[in-house]
Amino acid sequence: MSGTALRLLAGIVVVGLAVLLYVVLEGTNDEETISSAAGGVPTIVVAHGEPQGGVRELTYREGEPIRFKVSSDTADEVHLHGYDVGKDVDAGGTVAFRVPATIPGIFEVELEGAREQIAEVTVEP
Repeated sequence: MSGTALRLLAGIVVVGLAVLLYVVLEGTNDEETISSAAGGVPTIVVAHGEPQGGVRELTYREGEPIRFKVSSDTADEVHLHGYDVGKDVDAGGTVAFRVPATIPGIFEVELEGAREQIAEVTVEP
């Protein structure tokens, strides 16, 4: 192999490793926990249009990010009321939310089409 080909190969390997590292580090935020205080990202599992285990209660402090995921077996829009943030989730898919907690209060997370509350987000001052 020529020197140019080796440099090109090394460059490709470095870029590939950088992409892999980014994906792995982003994936570390996907650990399911009950509370954001525990350092992970809570996952709300929706089956047949209803939250498994009931409506999840999630608490955050003002200034930290509101982070959660919704995994659903049915397609719908997941809407965080009060912050007016909505994301479409495909059947069998997962969506992730990361929203700055700038408004203190209690807010509903709802499957819009099903009109089903799946979580309650509390932002404490």
